Amino acid sequence: MSIITSLTRMWLTRSTKPFIFKNEYDNVLSYQDCDNLGLYVHIPFCRSICNFCPYCKVRYSKDLCDRYIDALLREIHAVGGQQSGKKETNSLYFGGGTPALAADRLGEIIGAIKEHFVITEGIGVELHPDNVTPDVLRTLKTAGVIKISIGIQSFQTKFQSVLGRTSVDISAMKQALSEVPFETVSMDFIFALPNQTFEDLKADVDAAFQSGANHVAIYPFIDFTFTPSTVTTMPKKEKRELLDAITRYCMDQGYTRSSIWTFSSEADARYSSMTRDNFLGFGCSATTLLKDQFKINTFSVEEYCNRIAEEKLPTSLTLRFTLRQRMIYYLFWTAYSTKVAAGGFEKFFGVPLKKMYGAELKLAKLMGFVTEENGVYSMTLKGAFYYHYYENFYTLSYIDKMWGVMRKEAFPQELTLG
Repeated sequence: MSIITSLTRMWLTRSTKPFIFKNEYDNVLSYQDCDNLGLYVHIPFCRSICNFCPYCKVRYSKDLCDRYIDALLREIHAVGGQQSGKKETNSLYFGGGTPALAADRLGEIIGAIKEHFVITEGIGVELHPDNVTPDVLRTLKTAGVIKISIGIQSFQTKFQSVLGRTSVDISAMKQALSEVPFETVSMDFIFALPNQTFEDLKADVDAAFQSGANHVAIYPFIDFTFTPSTVTTMPKKEKRELLDAITRYCMDQGYTRSSIWTFSSEADARYSSMTRDNFLGFGCSATTLLKDQFKINTFSVEEYCNRIAEEKLPTSLTLRFTLRQRMIYYLFWTAYSTKVAAGGFEKFFGVPLKKMYGAELKLAKLMGFVTEENGVYSMTLKGAFYYHYYENFYTLSYIDKMWGVMRKEAFPQELTLG
């Protein structure tokens, strides 16, 4: 797998230089001139730990959670206070972990962020199905949340047992969502599970829209090396057939495809913290992407709190981009939306997209991966699958290695991703 990602990286960056992350941090972040800026806050606490989940999380303790949030508020003010006036941002997303375990303090966190930032497209929060109760939903809505994403994974018992999840009370969830409505109600599902069929996935999608969702996300199962999961991955051919089939089904139902794996029954229903030109991340394991660098915070809750107490930002590793490396980050994450606009690229980098990657775009069109209209490149079904397929290589070659190291070391000295 690393051979594929290495060759692609060298080809697209026109260099043999790998991505080198160093144990460096800056107490001042240059985000003031960043357009299309998003915000992300990580709450790492869970009641129980799912064996397939690769994200930074620890078992919930109220005392530890409160101490963590006190530190989080200090990080927000430390970064937000670096500018005069309020910086416009397009979104704020809370992920985890299970952010609803700190529902009573989310309003406090949002208030701190609003002291420094103006949020134009709303606030979203990830929820465990157990959190979808009228009381929790009202607390979130009072705090200013307008979007929620519920991690269902599967409504079906056979897959819930494989994933170590408990059953979902669909009727109770539907009732709670009808009592406390949100602009976007997204439900997450995993596809490419062992022996999963189109009918299985279709049943989950149908149940979601019938239970109050106006948006669904269908993410592929990825077997991270550092998780204790014993779930086997689906072969490439079956995975493509399943992804193509569910995509066609959703399109035939009139749903809008807003990204590689997301579909909505209402055009304005969107939930994605990924498709941003730049973003600031707060909390342990949160990442920050700026024009010239990428940063990732320590995965250790304890060391995160200690670093903040020292009045330092909790950055664990920093990658300082070459121009071509930054272009690859831009294109990779923008393409997640299934579209790349040449005008947006030129505005960001000051150089035409075709000048930098004209040959690659021509090849992608010849291979049937993209179509072009008025300077906008849109993925075909074939292109979307191969984006997913390459993203799987990227995840296992880069993210798996990085997260695996950072789960063991709070502040690694250096990390090379070739």
